[in-house]
Amino acid sequence: MSANTFEEVKATVLSAHKSTTSREKVNFYNSWAKNYDQHVAVLDYRAPALAADSVLSHFSGARESAAVLDVACGTGLVAKQMKKRGFELFVGVDGSDAMLEEAKESGLYQELKQCLLGEEAFPAEWAGSFDVVVTVGALSVGQVPVEVVRDLCEAAKPGGLICMTTRSNCDNLEYKIALERELKQMENDGLWTCVEVTDVKDWERAVSEQEDGYISGAVYLFKKTVHKNITL
Repeated sequence: MSANTFEEVKATVLSAHKSTTSREKVNFYNSWAKNYDQHVAVLDYRAPALAADSVLSHFSGARESAAVLDVACGTGLVAKQMKKRGFELFVGVDGSDAMLEEAKESGLYQELKQCLLGEEAFPAEWAGSFDVVVTVGALSVGQVPVEVVRDLCEAAKPGGLICMTTRSNCDNLEYKIALERELKQMENDGLWTCVEVTDVKDWERAVSEQEDGYISGAVYLFKKTVHKNITL
């Protein structure tokens, strides 16, 4: 891998931070879609595999028949990792048409939907439908609001697993604190229980000017509460 390659990827990722409106973000991802997989490989982007491992270690049902919702699916990197671990049925949702086109070409998804997370409502028919809901990479500053985690919980079946990731580096710390506050509030409200939180030191290569080497990140795994019917 040449230094130039990393510098090119770094410049591309940093340019995304200049996008302020949702439309600008979508346009950026539309333009990045064709090169996305190669670029994140240069960054040694491990989050999709880490999330898939977290789900696998706590999923007790039949993987081949489990319905998986891949939120902010991008080109399909998470589904590829889940497929390697025996999962077969995927529904993907993303805000970028070009990313969805790449995901479609992967042949992994039974269904793909375009939805601007945090601005457009999740499809109502998804409520309580999925054995596993996973989102990798979207929960960070400048991406989607932390409140989207409520949609993820809503889409899971009672007893279903919800897996989420975020970065732990300097520019995302404020977001991470807000995210963890929301996750805890939902637990306090009885919506789900925390299964595990995994802190990962070498998450991906740092691209900001303030950091060198690797940045850290976290994987959160929750289980949706099964509400028992109370008969009087």
